Amino acid sequence: MEILAVPAAACGEFADLVDSMHRLRARVFGARLGWNVDVKDGRETDAYDQFNPTYLLAVAPTRVVAGCARLLPATGPTMLANTFHQLLPSHGLGPHPGMVESSRFCVDTSLDEGGKQGLLHRTTLMMFEGIIEWSVANGYHEIVTATDLRFERILKRAGWPMKRLGLPSQIGNTMAVAGTLPASVESLDRIRATADRSGMRLHHHVAA
Repeated sequence: MEILAVPAAACGEFADLVDSMHRLRARVFGARLGWNVDVKDGRETDAYDQFNPTYLLAVAPTRVVAGCARLLPATGPTMLANTFHQLLPSHGLGPHPGMVESSRFCVDTSLDEGGKQGLLHRTTLMMFEGIIEWSVANGYHEIVTATDLRFERILKRAGWPMKRLGLPSQIGNTMAVAGTLPASVESLDRIRATADRSGMRLHHHVAA
């Protein structure tokens, strides 16, 4: 499994992987989770795909995308500030140049090379590792995201606990919460230590 960062300018070069990512998002958010998302021809997209994001992709040897996340500077339009603002405190998000938003995170667990080990999934931990590596390399030290309570528990088990920005709120059929995550070498070390304890040595590097 390889972690690949695809900026908006390179989406044409990696069109097959970007297409695979949109198909994965449709399967996870539309079919499996039943979210109210826009799926056309088996692909899920939304308005935030138009704001020049960087996509972080976990790519299997078969060139199928097994995991993905969308990264956008928090100082621009973001899903949390513009769509899920009810998850934020009264003073809002408070974006700054060192903050990046992660959205549309998902993993296809059926494609993992090593299967499930313990309570955490190898591809999920690789994606966490990749998000932190990319963020640090690009000058971000804080990651903001909206997620559900189940995924909040996964982050905590991975050694990367989220700091809540507000109280959980029902969005559709999901109890959601917003929070921030540190992007630092220390966070990276904790996730790698969690993987090592489960017999899953990571220490991959993001390919740009």
